[in-house]
Amino acid sequence: MQPDDPHFELRLARDDRDLMAAQRLRYQVFVTELGGDGELVDHDRRLERDAFDPHFDHLLLVDRRRDAAALDDVVGVYRLLPGDRLAQAGRFYSDGEYDLAPLVASGRRLLELGRSCVHADYRGGTAMYLLWNGLAEYVLEREIEVLFGVASFHGTDTAALAQPLAYLHHKHLAPAALRVRARPGAYQAMDLIPEDQLDRKAAMLGTPALIKAYLRLGGFVGEGAWVDRAFNTTDVCLLMDTGRMSEKHRDFYTRKQDRA
Repeated sequence: MQPDDPHFELRLARDDRDLMAAQRLRYQVFVTELGGDGELVDHDRRLERDAFDPHFDHLLLVDRRRDAAALDDVVGVYRLLPGDRLAQAGRFYSDGEYDLAPLVASGRRLLELGRSCVHADYRGGTAMYLLWNGLAEYVLEREIEVLFGVASFHGTDTAALAQPLAYLHHKHLAPAALRVRARPGAYQAMDLIPEDQLDRKAAMLGTPALIKAYLRLGGFVGEGAWVDRAFNTTDVCLLMDTGRMSEKHRDFYTRKQDRA
């Protein structure tokens, strides 16, 4: 199902040009805006890339009014790796930060999400909603049971992030069967503030919109955060069990299929 606005197209990347356009947008957001870096980042061509890109599907939101030849037409991106492609990829991207053994051992249909971003000119509008519609369709078609992936707070000053991190730990910690844990080395405990001292308003103000969207859909977080100094972020692992969704949350997916 495509967006009602004829200027937009929602689809998976089809070729190298599409992938490069996604990497160009990622560079604008994760490198230029947020100060991130990585071994395979191409600063000359302004491409944020890594070794996992060839194994993922790349969900694109394309604005046909923009310059495709200049790789400027992709205004929203989601990177997706179904669990049945794990052997091909070698490991999940998140496995570098979190011990994913509980997920892998569950035997359930998994989908790793990552590198989600929207062009600055399209934030606050329908772009993220359209990407989530595309994600919903992808999940339904593949009968995915558990979605997961790292999501980031900007910066590595965990003291400044104490309220939102503690709120996630106390109020949205994943059930034991799905509770992945941040690996040693860059592990950061999230229970930085006792539960009775939480300031919900401050916590929500300090939480990125994408993380709040997952929580509204019934999402959880793994145990511990991962401080990614190369990318200038503090990461949490988000998980969503489609089988645990309330009817209200599940309707986010089913209503879309009913209209298709």
